[in-house]
Amino acid sequence: MVTKIVVLIIYISILFLIGIVASRRIKTMSDFYVGGKKLGFWAVAFSARATGESGWLLIGLTGMGALAGYSAYWVVAGELLGVAISWFFMAKRFKRRSDVYKSITIPDYLQSHFRSTTHTLRIIAASVLSVFVVIYVSSQIDATGIAFESLLGINYYAGAIIGFCIVLIYIFFGGFVAAVWSDLFQGLLMFFGLILLPVVVWLSMDHGVGITEGLNAIDPKLTSLWGGHTDVWMSVFTILGFSMIGLGFLGSPQVYVRFMSIKNEAEIDKGKWVAIAFTFLTDAAAVTIGILARVLFTKNGQDPETVFGVGATDVLSVMTENFLPLILVAIYIAIVLSAIMSTIDSLLVIASSAVTRDFYQKIFKPNLKDSELMTTSRLVTIAMAVFALIIALIIALVSPERQVFWVIIFGWSGIAATFCPVIILSLFWKGFSEKGAIAAMLSGFLSVILVKFVLQELEHVGPYFVQLDVLAPSFAIAMLFGWIFSKIYPPKPFLEVDDKQ
Repeated sequence: MVTKIVVLIIYISILFLIGIVASRRIKTMSDFYVGGKKLGFWAVAFSARATGESGWLLIGLTGMGALAGYSAYWVVAGELLGVAISWFFMAKRFKRRSDVYKSITIPDYLQSHFRSTTHTLRIIAASVLSVFVVIYVSSQIDATGIAFESLLGINYYAGAIIGFCIVLIYIFFGGFVAAVWSDLFQGLLMFFGLILLPVVVWLSMDHGVGITEGLNAIDPKLTSLWGGHTDVWMSVFTILGFSMIGLGFLGSPQVYVRFMSIKNEAEIDKGKWVAIAFTFLTDAAAVTIGILARVLFTKNGQDPETVFGVGATDVLSVMTENFLPLILVAIYIAIVLSAIMSTIDSLLVIASSAVTRDFYQKIFKPNLKDSELMTTSRLVTIAMAVFALIIALIIALVSPERQVFWVIIFGWSGIAATFCPVIILSLFWKGFSEKGAIAAMLSGFLSVILVKFVLQELEHVGPYFVQLDVLAPSFAIAMLFGWIFSKIYPPKPFLEVDDKQ
């Protein structure tokens, strides 16, 4: 335990040092929210991937690999495709336009793109962003508490509060720059940790029985890429549900604000290869860790459904404790926390920008200078973080048997379904109008709630929607409403921006 605590203290100290150094670069709102648009490709690529993957990668995807088997690799395929499309076809367009519009938030970009003369679009965008970001942050804080309890034996509630305080301190001082630099550091930990563990476990295993044979002995469904369903439509919906998670990379604010922050388009060309390599290697490794764990747990006579509990942190806990020396076990604890905190910090900055800039400055205090808002930005960051912490603790009390990766996906899906269709249509369709954007955001937002709490509960079709999950249908509905309302209410002439790649 002493070794684990020492490594954790070193890890936390590095984060605090990053926050202190980053604070020296924070002089304006642009610095606090997008790093002054001067960041390089290594930092942006690792930050975008670390933020996009979050605790979902180490806690969620490993658990999904253990519970779903080979079919969980569809998540890897979907996320890889989403990241590739985002970096190859959307990043430059978005960067170019956000620079022309001088945007430092996603609502900024939308307001300028549609030349809106009212605050309706900004209010809706900022409101929805604030709601789902707080939900998403609360799920990450929940994952932090689970990680501390499972990996360090610290009480869940104490762990959640400790993790919350760690992130809040370095973000309070360093803003977006601290988030990106800490993401680079944490992303490197995640990358090497995830790649190393399955290799070490594989080399240490008894290979008298192969992985496929071991999974077949547990449940033949685990070795089916199609989910092992006898109903062909259930298989289709399962594959779509897993692979469509990648849709969230096509415009989610916490990812796309990083494209705003990169210093030029040449850096995007370099960063795309880093992002793709990171996604493929870490996602595949995470699923593989879960699959290996399923075989090992079952061979040891343990019930995986019980062992994985609410968050599947025990997958990593048992794997590391059994196959790695103590010092590496301690480092893996830091890696798990890195995956979680790399998203919490970024989301808090996004939520703070929605309230401080998009509500307070742009709507209520339009003449207020950026320099006068720095204190307000930090106070709003604290307030929203505390609100997310309260929600996380309430969820833990009300639903002790929850599985955290589904909570994370719900928050992720809400943000993605609201913003991704709007970003896609704004970049590629000149006929997309402001009213179309409003319709797309509202329908995406409401569809996530409709699918989760209504369609999934229906007697006959409900199980299909459970397998499909909420993102894909909500995304499709938002795209449809955006198209319909843009046809009914055509757009004003756009500010011309050269979109040649």
